[in-house]
Amino acid sequence: MIRQALRRNPWSFLGPAATQCLAAALVTASLCLIASFGGAPLSRAQRQAMTDSGVPDIAVLFVMISIYLSILIVGVTMSSAIRHQARDIALVRAVGATPARVRRSVAAQAALVAVPATLAGVPLGILGGHAWLGGFVRHGIVPAEVTFRLHGGMLPIALAVTVGTSLLGALIAAVRPSRVRPAVALAESAAPRLRIGVARTLIGILLVTGGVVLSVLIAGLDADTADQAGFFVMLAMCVGAGFLGPALLRAAAPLGRLLGDTGRLAADTLAVHARALSGALVPLTLAVAFAAVTITRSATTTHVTGVPAPAADRWLEFSGTGAYASFAAIAALNALVTLILARRRNLAVTRLAGGTRGRTLAVVVCEALMVIGTALVVAAAVAAVTLLPLLHATLDTWVPWLPASWLAAGIAGTALLVLAGTVLPAALALRRPPIEVAG
Repeated sequence: MIRQALRRNPWSFLGPAATQCLAAALVTASLCLIASFGGAPLSRAQRQAMTDSGVPDIAVLFVMISIYLSILIVGVTMSSAIRHQARDIALVRAVGATPARVRRSVAAQAALVAVPATLAGVPLGILGGHAWLGGFVRHGIVPAEVTFRLHGGMLPIALAVTVGTSLLGALIAAVRPSRVRPAVALAESAAPRLRIGVARTLIGILLVTGGVVLSVLIAGLDADTADQAGFFVMLAMCVGAGFLGPALLRAAAPLGRLLGDTGRLAADTLAVHARALSGALVPLTLAVAFAAVTITRSATTTHVTGVPAPAADRWLEFSGTGAYASFAAIAALNALVTLILARRRNLAVTRLAGGTRGRTLAVVVCEALMVIGTALVVAAAVAAVTLLPLLHATLDTWVPWLPASWLAAGIAGTALLVLAGTVLPAALALRRPPIEVAG
């Protein structure tokens, strides 16, 4: 059962494998930074100066952020991969598999994907950590005596994060298909449920509300405390947006109807697949919001004070944000590609029903545009709720500032990412004769 699932759904597991590898790399690099700072042969004065600079605390913060993001993104992608097996799970239930056996199979799949992905990610993390530390030294952030060291617990910690989150995401996704009657599960896999669960909606509303309340509270705190709490505001808002993702995407679907017949078909398709697409909305929102907060904060600080931040500080802030935003962006790309490849048969049926290759691809383009718009609006809201109290605490202003060229570059980058994850794989899938795919 396990081997068949992995062989039948290779593309579904590509996303989890990639995010698990990247998560292991981030965790490994961050742990090695801690080991390098802690084990450096520094004099008492050098050690005190480095402690006063806050760099060791930043290394600990990097580890925490890496683990938090890994838990969120790896769990989401693994859950999405198992959700694509709903029909297969229903079939094995119909021939006598018990719910417990299905759950054991799902857990084994998660482990079989996570372990090799983690083993591949740890060496990448070592290389990345070495390069990261080199940047610290070159920019004068830490003394030259700080050399790269391996952290003794990097492999078990990375395995605990990736395997643990994969198992959790997979088992949560398998709860419903393993428990409902096989006939009901088969019907739902053929026609996805449109109703959004009450519990999911309530959790999303609570998280978004909590993020807004925390944002209001930190506006009156000192700059350092507000800065540390800002990440949790962003995390709560992004996770809440993920829970509300299907509702947000369905709210955006009517806009597609303004684009004519192709837009109406895209809007209907988006409404049906909103639940699956919401898995890509979380990392996409994280990537855009992470980058927006860092870049806008730096630009606003320079605009208000008239003094650009030191190059070393800018490198430190941008390098960490770039790593985490890239991690989230790759996770979003994988989720989008996986979803489009899982819809190859639907695209082929559209072709067989009379749709040309160009018309079918135009529908996918319209869907992508609606996803881009939703992601940008949600990310802008998350960034605003996170950033405004930080600006008030540090600069005594509520007005962010960002050059128009940077804003345009951010919109273009988001659009390019979504189009690469949807239109490109769809175009490749449509090259095959539709009768072969549908059959």
